[in-house]
Amino acid sequence: MMIMKQMLYISFILFALACDKRGAGPYLPTPKAPEATGPAKFQNPLLNTAPDPWVAQRGDFYYYLQTLGNRIEIRKTAKMSELSSAASKVVFTAPSAGPNSRDVWAPELFFLQGKWYIYYTASNGQDVNHRMFVLENANEDPTTDNWVDKGQLITQPTDQWAIDGSIFEHGSELFFIWSGRPGASSGNLTQNIYISKMSNPFTLTGETVMIAEPEYDWERKGFRVNEGPEILKNKAGDTFLIYSASYCGTDDYALGMMKLTNGANPLLMSSWTKHPTPVFKQAPTAYGAGHNGFFKSKDGTEDWIIYHANTESHPNNDGCGNVRSTRMQKFSWNADGTPNFGTPVAVGAFLDVPAGE
Repeated sequence: MMIMKQMLYISFILFALACDKRGAGPYLPTPKAPEATGPAKFQNPLLNTAPDPWVAQRGDFYYYLQTLGNRIEIRKTAKMSELSSAASKVVFTAPSAGPNSRDVWAPELFFLQGKWYIYYTASNGQDVNHRMFVLENANEDPTTDNWVDKGQLITQPTDQWAIDGSIFEHGSELFFIWSGRPGASSGNLTQNIYISKMSNPFTLTGETVMIAEPEYDWERKGFRVNEGPEILKNKAGDTFLIYSASYCGTDDYALGMMKLTNGANPLLMSSWTKHPTPVFKQAPTAYGAGHNGFFKSKDGTEDWIIYHANTESHPNNDGCGNVRSTRMQKFSWNADGTPNFGTPVAVGAFLDVPAGE
């Protein structure tokens, strides 16, 4: 009997040692905490010291540009939420002198007729001499070095003050839209929006036509401004022109909207209807929200707006500088087909990354 008890005791000790997780025997592993689920997040701003943002999208990549003053750089990224870590490539450096040696502003990148084109504003340092210029690259990747200077885009019939140029593809025709100031030589600060037909991506052949001027009070803060025109189309094929209004140094810098009458001639001012109120304007930590661009999410299911704004208010109208930062947010569409940009999201808020990232 004693021997049997001793054998049971020894068996119990051996079993305990086998189950002790500090030994070499089998043991039950400690349960792992569940992994985090749900979409990844990002925060605005995407980039600081980054006014006049622009995004071109082609294939698997996004190409980002902004105002830098003396050069043009392209950031290439597969994910817009990771823009801040994207590599940056200088593709144009302003010459030391000449008509495009200063004020290199608001570059925009387009893939047209099998080539890349950059449209940018520049001057010789004198405000009255602001004009639009074009660069061309035949490579598939625009971050390569093979950019060719195609010179100035000369407005017709007279060479006029011009900034913030963009491209409007309508049917099988190409148009150029920009902000002009016909009274620049006499000190008039009023900026209007103009359109002209193009014979190719670097030549204006049509006469300059004004299609918008600052007519509402919210377009005249600081001074009268309509600038930064950008084309946006919905799934039904309706065409909208989103533009920036009022002086960029004010907190009231905002986005306005015009709609092209379906089937109408875009070269006629009467073909465009202007919305009477802003469609995107300042909010706390997003003052002077404007100068935008648009892009699709990685999977193509979402529409996004990219724009600049100031984190702090500038009551003295001094917010038109490098303190502006680049932000982005998703937008939706109203039942009537018009875009609904909502309200600028506060700095630091966590947002879902674009679908597919």
